[in-house]
Amino acid sequence: MRKVKVAATQMACKWNTARNLTKAEDLIKGAASAGAQIILLQELFETPYFCHQEKYKYFELATPLNENPVIARLSFLAKKLAVVLPVSFFERYGNTFFNSLVVIDADGKVLDVYRKTHIPAGHNYEEKFYFSPGDTGFKVWKTRYGRIGAGICWDQWFPETARILTLMGAEIIFYPTAIGSEPILKRDSQPHWQRTIQGHSAANLIPVVVSNRIGTEIDETQMTFYGTSFITDQFGDILKQADRKSEDFIVAELDLDEANKTRRDWGVFRDRRPEMYRKLLSM
Repeated sequence: MRKVKVAATQMACKWNTARNLTKAEDLIKGAASAGAQIILLQELFETPYFCHQEKYKYFELATPLNENPVIARLSFLAKKLAVVLPVSFFERYGNTFFNSLVVIDADGKVLDVYRKTHIPAGHNYEEKFYFSPGDTGFKVWKTRYGRIGAGICWDQWFPETARILTLMGAEIIFYPTAIGSEPILKRDSQPHWQRTIQGHSAANLIPVVVSNRIGTEIDETQMTFYGTSFITDQFGDILKQADRKSEDFIVAELDLDEANKTRRDWGVFRDRRPEMYRKLLSM
């Protein structure tokens, strides 16, 4: 059996990048000490979630991948701890800006970049102001501890994301996210959010790891993020879940061979009818 321990972290972020990075590193070290081999940080963890305001000055936060000092520092840490780190960052590529993610393998090597496919626009989630739609397509990375796929926040609401990543050979799906207050919807979206992701896990018979930030952030408007980072098994059952307010990490063990066997035995992928799904190619 191929067993791997995965972790999701959650923390509050302030306008002090050095402090945010130190907290992220401390959470990574704690999770690694607890046996975690793949450790997920939340979306855009270097700063507060600046996307709830449209301000040109925040474009200055973006960096090219090969010039990002945080990725360089986490690469060193990944090698030291022999852990895999999916890392979310604000990418500048020429004149274009992306909400991006790289995977750092356990030897410290920075693997290929993924650029967020689905870009939201709405009160407190003004991402279309900052980010172009991703041009990489979905990505699956072969790491020391297994083949992993990732979507970024809004990607997690689309069943196509999880299905394509599973078809591409992912054995675990990771979602770094930033979600909380819904001032227009005027409801607590947490249960709906969680059920949606559990459904993707169950429908594709694949474990999922989700990291969400916590804390209240104020920038003309106010957002409170509800944490509750969680890990599912291949049936969508919650193995571990954090609370809404604590800076913490959670760790769970996954049996990748058993999950692969489940996908084979259940017959969902055997019985797919791609030729019948043409409607998906239209709006």
